Amino acid sequence: MNSRNLAAAALLAAFTLAACSGGSPSIAPPGPPGLTPQAQSEDAVNAANGVGTPIHDTAISNETMSSPLQSGDRVVEDAPGIQAAGDGSCNAGVEFFSPDRKRDANSTERIVFYDNACTKTQSDTVRLFASTGPSSESVTLMQSRYPLGSATPSSVRSERTAFSNATFDKFGYPIYKNGFARSQIAELDVNGSKTLVDDGELVVKPAGGNASVYCSDSAGYNVTGDATLKETFGWSGLVFSGTRTVNNDGSISWSFTHGGTSYAGAIGALSVQSGNQNTNCPIGAPMFKLAGGTAKGSYVFPIQSTYKNGVLADLSIANATLSNGETLNVRTNSALPASDPHFVSGSLSKGAALLATFNVNAFGDGTLVVTSTGKPYHMEDWHVTK
Repeated sequence: MNSRNLAAAALLAAFTLAACSGGSPSIAPPGPPGLTPQAQSEDAVNAANGVGTPIHDTAISNETMSSPLQSGDRVVEDAPGIQAAGDGSCNAGVEFFSPDRKRDANSTERIVFYDNACTKTQSDTVRLFASTGPSSESVTLMQSRYPLGSATPSSVRSERTAFSNATFDKFGYPIYKNGFARSQIAELDVNGSKTLVDDGELVVKPAGGNASVYCSDSAGYNVTGDATLKETFGWSGLVFSGTRTVNNDGSISWSFTHGGTSYAGAIGALSVQSGNQNTNCPIGAPMFKLAGGTAKGSYVFPIQSTYKNGVLADLSIANATLSNGETLNVRTNSALPASDPHFVSGSLSKGAALLATFNVNAFGDGTLVVTSTGKPYHMEDWHVTK
């Protein structure tokens, strides 16, 4: 069965994401008959994680492969400008250091700011890379993420990444147009506690011009769970074939269809199982799968997202359906700054009843609120964390 037929089959059991370009979600009655507050909470968390997973995957791909030496289909080893020098000068809200500020060997550090003047830190990412062969490399990454106006990180993402079938620039980044295979094992610690597990792989096919074809899969779960609901939530999904395009203005656009499954289980019962890494597209057997939970629904939705200087600038997700008949509408308000907690907004509904809403900034940090209970859930890095 080809990828189009697979997507069509999955869509029969899908949960939907419909993007709209303007206006706030309309207010509706608190919930449909027969759907308990707990069921609404479960559906809301699963929907938010289902949306967040593919957006997070493209965001972290931008962040972990943001070499200042690569521009479009070119590798600019002698590129003029402050970023190529790796001296930490401010460039449109980003500072890039090579080596990192601790002067570690084979390292880089990339600081992203909420503002173009580089005064309000959003994230600080340090990479340590080492060659493992003529076309392979290992990378250890540590990313500290800061709330707006705070000098104390709210979370720290740690990641161990392996590249193969790749060529690299002098900063240790894979050269995108030449293709490569990447796999990573990662976790997100919130306030010092291990909170999310997030593993995945990406295969990029060699291509000329400004567009590359890729495929990917990922799986993860919330380690701490919800003590009130006495359960935790997980997700798994894949992209059969997507396109990453470098636009004329230097922004990066991703266009793909993401299919996945949401899970729930007892706190401590979920885990990610790892299999063989893929090196070709489409992916037949995902490298990472979720174990220990109960599948709550599958979904397929088309996504288009655009990043400028590594930061989400636009998001469009349309015409997808939750398996239980619920719908989720999402919009990007590009008139707001990336730091605004309403930059991306969504509403989960069933018929005329509004079940939940969420609002996050361009970095996936914000709040999910269940309508019937008024309970807020914190979202960090595109997933519900507590």
